[in-house]
Amino acid sequence: MATQQEFSNFLTEVERRAYKQALFAVRDEHVALDIVQDSMTKLIEKYAAKPTEELPLLFQRILQNTIRDFYRRQKTRSLWTTLFSSFAPKQERDEEDYDFLETLRVKSKSDFDDPHAQLEQAQLVSLIEKAIETLPARQREAFLLRYWEEMDVTETATIMGCSEGSVKTHCSRATHALATILRKEGIEL
Repeated sequence: MATQQEFSNFLTEVERRAYKQALFAVRDEHVALDIVQDSMTKLIEKYAAKPTEELPLLFQRILQNTIRDFYRRQKTRSLWTTLFSSFAPKQERDEEDYDFLETLRVKSKSDFDDPHAQLEQAQLVSLIEKAIETLPARQREAFLLRYWEEMDVTETATIMGCSEGSVKTHCSRATHALATILRKEGIEL
């Protein structure tokens, strides 16, 4: 059973990566924060008695399900909003274009003294994030779980609710698509 301190350490460790995953999925900063917070709350409420080593897999499954629930709710709301909007007078709506990539701080594992190197790294991370954003949802999910969260194929398949072969296919397609996008930007991996 995980202690309160172990839960706290785990949640602190995964918070930023979970936020990025949610942000890539829903493309709204506030909604992404809500999704991560809901996922963390569900983990604590339902799985407090689980051992520490089971937390990463459980949390990823909860996070992905919470993202899917968000899309289900959006689909339902969209349907009702469309139906009721025909009865309401037309109103001008402000459409805010959130550029969340500009608001995220890039954390570097190494401390660069050279501002030029910092700029290059920030630009590279920005390009990679934009490329990840263009991937289809399942490819993006598989890629993030396998390479950002460093989960194995079995854990990723469990979280995604698909076969291990599907995970491998999604990851392969995602890496080929990302490599193509980055090559077009002049980046060779």
